[in-house]
Amino acid sequence: MRVDIYAKNYEVGEKLKNITEQKLAKLDKYFKDDETAARVSFKKQGNSLTTEVMLDYNGKFVRATATSDNFYENIDVILPKLEGQIRKHRTKFDKHNKNAAFSDAAMFDLKNKEENSKVQVVKKKSFVLSPMTVKEAEEEMELLGHSFYVFLEAKSNSVQVLYKRNDGDLGLIEPQI
Repeated sequence: MRVDIYAKNYEVGEKLKNITEQKLAKLDKYFKDDETAARVSFKKQGNSLTTEVMLDYNGKFVRATATSDNFYENIDVILPKLEGQIRKHRTKFDKHNKNAAFSDAAMFDLKNKEENSKVQVVKKKSFVLSPMTVKEAEEEMELLGHSFYVFLEAKSNSVQVLYKRNDGDLGLIEPQI
């Protein structure tokens, strides 16, 4: 597994890097090859230290975050979360796709940033849309822990947005051209 470490308002020492890489290497047992990439972000905001780990395996993502006053504790909290999500992710998709769950690739372009005077786009992502049903999109959104999910609806071949409403239900945006 390739591990990329990023830091914001903090300088990551060699000891933290080594321990992070060693602990994430324990997750290699869930992946068949070295195509897996882990993006680890260490952020310091005031007294709180936040660690975020996002695993990318052939375009499928698993993400976990922890905040405390110690980065080492955060890694220990994140690992069980990731492991549970990986098992849940693989189980659901193995049932539906018969072991073809991790076949589509996604591309992220985190380097392009645009600047405005008041409101700024601080992160830009691009990815390949793969056809899926609304139910599959709901499962992906749940696995990622996001409040919305953009996908290509398989039957109509149109881009749609699934989002979580304030009342806890889901909404679906179907653009008309």
